[in-house]
Amino acid sequence: MDYAHFMGFGGGFMWIIWVLLIGVVVWLLFAISRQDRSLESPSPREILDRRYARGEIDDETYERMKKELD
Repeated sequence: MDYAHFMGFGGGFMWIIWVLLIGVVVWLLFAISRQDRSLESPSPREILDRRYARGEIDDETYERMKKELD
């Protein structure tokens, strides 16, 4: 193999490296942004809805508390 042929292969190989590197960076940014959203505190209404869904509070209490929040 001569040097010019080897350089052509190296240039093509570098494109693959750059595409993979950019893909990893995009994936990391996406993963970090999803994690940030999961760290946000739930709203009072979301907490109330979850408690009701788990059966921690009855219908009457849920409706009363929902009215107080609105």
